[in-house]
Amino acid sequence: MFAVTATRIDPDNPLAGLTLGERPEPEVPDGWTTVTVRAASLNHHDLFSLQGVGIRQEQLPMVLGTDAAGLDEDGNEVIVHAVIGSGADETLDPKRSLLSEKHDGTFAERVTVPRRNLVPKPAALSFEEAACLPTAWLTAYRMLFDKAGLEPGSTVLVQGAGGGVATALILLGRAGGYRVWVTSRSEKKRARALELGADQAFESGARLPERVDAVMETVGQATWGHSLKALRPGGRIVISGATSGTVPPADLNRVFFLQLSVIGSTMGTRDQLGRLARFLEQTGTRPLIDRALPLAEAREGFAAMHEGELFGKVVFTLPG
Repeated sequence: MFAVTATRIDPDNPLAGLTLGERPEPEVPDGWTTVTVRAASLNHHDLFSLQGVGIRQEQLPMVLGTDAAGLDEDGNEVIVHAVIGSGADETLDPKRSLLSEKHDGTFAERVTVPRRNLVPKPAALSFEEAACLPTAWLTAYRMLFDKAGLEPGSTVLVQGAGGGVATALILLGRAGGYRVWVTSRSEKKRARALELGADQAFESGARLPERVDAVMETVGQATWGHSLKALRPGGRIVISGATSGTVPPADLNRVFFLQLSVIGSTMGTRDQLGRLARFLEQTGTRPLIDRALPLAEAREGFAAMHEGELFGKVVFTLPG
């Protein structure tokens, strides 16, 4: 089968280890099943894997990809949950992993996953839209509706508009009744965020008209100081990653009763993925797709993400 594989780790030039070509058909362990992939979406996790984050050279070759939508063995349309774990909340399983860390991922014609990891795809969502949900959109959903503790009408600041999580936070926040503010160094991305539904857009580090109820923090070192200054007393910063470097220690003198929620890199549960899909079905909200490419042209999508040229998600498609 055709697949996109990590064959070498290179922290400085991650695309050097990206290989496109034929791979053996996946083996199916007991309790697992095979999904015929119709669409899969790209995440920073895939670039990080090529740089050696969460994976070692001796584990290669490894098929990349955490997110997919396709058909199960009975022909049902499904979304693949990327977290491999057990328990009522698999994200709390100390032995959990993501697809493409210990088991081959979704950038292939077929992928094997535990049967429990399949979520029905609503007919209202295309395969391309559904493939955006398991990582970036599920992360945003959990940040807003689980960890932030907000009521409708609250003001949310999204640091770093443009990426998959950030665009999901704008669209989900708007649909959930929040007032959404965003920051970006790029004037173009600030304008696009406003078109997407953000209420206001500011230059990175700009003084805000008022303090916000919650900050959605995915950038890290570059925005951490501003996140603290922007938060009202008793507000909450929800952290799901740090793409610009590790988060420095908090200056707690700036914000009294600061609350931190760290969701890490395991996105959300299978049940939350199902609720997210239903939320999109009910509200008409849809993921923003920057570009859809045939899987055979995956290198173009990786390059665009590596260069920071995206606004929304990159989706790879396979013939059906």
